[in-house]
Amino acid sequence: MADQATQAWRADDADRAEMAERVERSGTSFYWSMRLLPRAKREAMFAIYAFCRAVDDIADEPAPLESKRAGLAEWRAEIERLYAGRPTHAVARALVEPVARFALRREDFLAVIDGCEMDANGPVVAPDWPTLRLYCARVAGAVGHLSVHVFGAPGPEGYRLATSLGEAVQLTNLLRDVAEDARDGRLYLPRELLQLHGVPATPAAAVIHPALPQVCLEVTRAAELRFVEAGAALRQLPRRQMTPARIIEGIYHRLLAKLVALGFRRLEPKVRLTKGEKLRIALAKVLW
Repeated sequence: MADQATQAWRADDADRAEMAERVERSGTSFYWSMRLLPRAKREAMFAIYAFCRAVDDIADEPAPLESKRAGLAEWRAEIERLYAGRPTHAVARALVEPVARFALRREDFLAVIDGCEMDANGPVVAPDWPTLRLYCARVAGAVGHLSVHVFGAPGPEGYRLATSLGEAVQLTNLLRDVAEDARDGRLYLPRELLQLHGVPATPAAAVIHPALPQVCLEVTRAAELRFVEAGAALRQLPRRQMTPARIIEGIYHRLLAKLVALGFRRLEPKVRLTKGEKLRIALAKVLW
């Protein structure tokens, strides 16, 4: 019995180590906020990120639609197994303790899968604003809901932060990836703004249209409003607990500022922050 218990513990350690490796290898900006957390919270966030990456990879892989749907359906089943106490996937096993410790909600994991299914069923091309906001709520806001549970601020104000910051971050990512998405046949810019400025609602034509920068600047204004809302929510929440969220806000707000400075007239290479810039932002949020 003792040997079996030891083997189970080692398997758990292996799963945790795998989650940390996946996050670090990804190069995500979220790593800079996660690494400052206490161990239990850090491991929870690594497992949440690994889950998001796993389902997103299914949506983005060059595979037949039915294969993608089957992969996402299997993840729905795995979430059910997770909450029934019998997960089989390494990522789900790494989520067992965080789910119990931080009261992570099943519906948030399922919402992330719903968002990835929107991509899998796509490509997404010129959605209307309500559909785009639903997409942001699923692939980013739901992740924020999971995150505020880990940070220690579940409840209305924490959820408001998660929704606002999630949309701000996702809109920033979509603006940064316009050219890359177009090569994949995707166009996440809202249909209403494309029509208003006479930009074709087709990816290849949109990225070379002279009015595209105006569309992007209007999406920027929507993102800025969400950053303002997120800032207001942050001021109502415990400062120290929400340091990771403030780091995320700082990094992505800076990224949006860089995009605006370029005027969206140069879509490639993709705008990035250096490791030094991210580190400076992280330190400023810790010390401020």
